[in-house]
Amino acid sequence: QVQVVESGGGSVQAGGSLRLSCTASGSGYSRHHYMGWFRQAPGKEREGVAAIDFSGATTYAASVKGRFTISKDNAKSTLYLQMNSLKPEDTAMYYCAVEERPWVQWPLRLDEYNYWGQGTQVTVSS
Repeated sequence: QVQVVESGGGSVQAGGSLRLSCTASGSGYSRHHYMGWFRQAPGKEREGVAAIDFSGATTYAASVKGRFTISKDNAKSTLYLQMNSLKPEDTAMYYCAVEERPWVQWPLRLDEYNYWGQGTQVTVSS
């Protein structure tokens, strides 16, 4: 089993920045696991934001590329999402996801991941 806990959400004005953190733990966790960030806005489906594999290779959704940066500290078993130039349309609940496989075919697809956190809210005001 893998436990996933997000933190770092909050409220910010448009143009501001936030950094989300995600800590993975448990007997089933390995630094070789694939990890990703997803988000879900009210009334919308959950969507992939960014993902990273054990080597540090990253994938980004077009809507956040150039503004968000995903990174991982393997020593701390922690995943980060640095969000800059935030827009009101970035407002959503943000979820961290972990997959046991070291490689996935579609890094931003929900069904590629087995373990999910409870989410952390990000609100961007105009």
